[in-house]
Amino acid sequence: MRQDGGDNVAYATDSGQAETESKGELERTASNRIGEMNLATGHQLKRGLKSRHIQFLALGGAIGTGLFIGSGQILATTGPAPLFMAYLSMMFIVWVIMNDLAEMVTYLPLKGISIPYFVGRFVEPSLAFADGWNYWYAYAMLVAAECTAGAIILQYWTTAVPVAVWIALQLIVILLLNIIAVSFFGEAEFWFASIKLITIIGLIILSIVLFFGGGPNHDPLYFRYWQDPPGAFVPYLVPGSTGRFLAYWTAFVRAGFSFITSPELIALSAGETVAPRRNIPKAARRFVWRLAIFYGLGSLAIGVIVPNDDGQLLSGDSNASASPYVIGIARAGIRGLNHVINAAILTSAWSAGNAFCYSGSRVLYSMAVNGQAPRVFGLTTRRGVPWVAVLFTLAIACLAFLNVSNSGAQVFAWFTNISTISGFIAWIVILITYLRFRKAVQHHGQLEALPFRTPLQPGATYAVLFLVSLLTLTNGFQVFFPAQWSASGFLAAYITIPVFLVLYFGHKIVHRTKFARRVEDVDIWTGKKEMDDMSAADVEPVPRNWVEKAWFWLA
Repeated sequence: MRQDGGDNVAYATDSGQAETESKGELERTASNRIGEMNLATGHQLKRGLKSRHIQFLALGGAIGTGLFIGSGQILATTGPAPLFMAYLSMMFIVWVIMNDLAEMVTYLPLKGISIPYFVGRFVEPSLAFADGWNYWYAYAMLVAAECTAGAIILQYWTTAVPVAVWIALQLIVILLLNIIAVSFFGEAEFWFASIKLITIIGLIILSIVLFFGGGPNHDPLYFRYWQDPPGAFVPYLVPGSTGRFLAYWTAFVRAGFSFITSPELIALSAGETVAPRRNIPKAARRFVWRLAIFYGLGSLAIGVIVPNDDGQLLSGDSNASASPYVIGIARAGIRGLNHVINAAILTSAWSAGNAFCYSGSRVLYSMAVNGQAPRVFGLTTRRGVPWVAVLFTLAIACLAFLNVSNSGAQVFAWFTNISTISGFIAWIVILITYLRFRKAVQHHGQLEALPFRTPLQPGATYAVLFLVSLLTLTNGFQVFFPAQWSASGFLAAYITIPVFLVLYFGHKIVHRTKFARRVEDVDIWTGKKEMDDMSAADVEPVPRNWVEKAWFWLA
């Protein structure tokens, strides 16, 4: 039991006697177990990201190919109602995961933190090892998915150029930007995120205009495509109410692709954030609600402006090459705008692929530095670019060339399946880590002292843990229907699960780690004092007028 006051910590031993240990020694021992972390005040105070920066980066990372391209595939398969319902349902999951991450990183917003760092610290090193490789695997597959999406978008303009050329050009550009022009990465991502946000806001406004008949043909759409056959729901695999439920569940699973890795972005930026204990909670709360507005209205707009049976939608074995937004604009008779929007969506796919390659290579480099990956991945150029990690990540992304011998829709579905299941597994690990963190904090009597607490805990985390586990297991349920069976579909849906288990148990066997630390052994103290001191030195800005007050509320 921890005793307040002084610099010593007292623990009850099995014999019932108190054993006093210096907190400084305890923290040094814990640091050796979980990896070295520079806690020097000067190092921890070098922070430049403000709340609006991390919200902007996270929103830019979340709004992309999943909404612009993947939503069309969901619409064609399930209808407009399941599409809208699925995105709203997924928002609840994202909200809980964002809350879990925000609680942990607000408590310990150390520079250099990562999700595997918290997993290793609060749960066990083998799970952290498997989680790190899972994140790299997800990022590599996401690069392939974005290159496939880019090729699909480019084919809207011409099919004369072989798809392999488009994929090769994208991979070469990503390679050059990640090795030669990496200094421009941050600035480029800022502007591309701006384009994405402006595009989705403009599309939502345009959809409202078309809804009320403000297009060139002055034909109000209302909810016409929700009523015309087959209506709001397209029964999936079987007829009747069961088919309608399967349509919703399929949309729910596929909607996960739009959100994977997005809650983590704010958490990973905590170490670079100014006044993290003030700004991270603010960013977490506003990010989720703004994302709900964009995805809620965005998915509703798609069902309003495009019928689910439009032949240009990405579906089945088709080679369709248009975003549902582009199709809706063309159907409304607005000339030229479809090409502008298609170009904006292309920049979204390209920038996302660039960002995923950057993230994946840095995850691999970090693991190499920490001894969790071969040392060769830790090699860098004179400018500090981990070139081997970049090349290896792009080598896996070359799986995008499967598009040459298969339809674009089929290959895109494979990559979205693989990356989505990786994202779900990563979320399961986050939820488990939070539950262990919460139990440890409660055990040490610090629950009420947490700088940021979220509602409905821990019940919401247990509920979402069950739900995400169920989504993971049913990710490819359709392949078990006799008429839907395919080996490639089964592997795309489930190959990640055994890969993760092999990594986990392999590390555990080799290093003989325990399955989980006891709650009383979980270290919640290392770095806390430094973060408390930094938080105490923070002075919250006071608005001087109504303009600043509005700006502080917005940003």
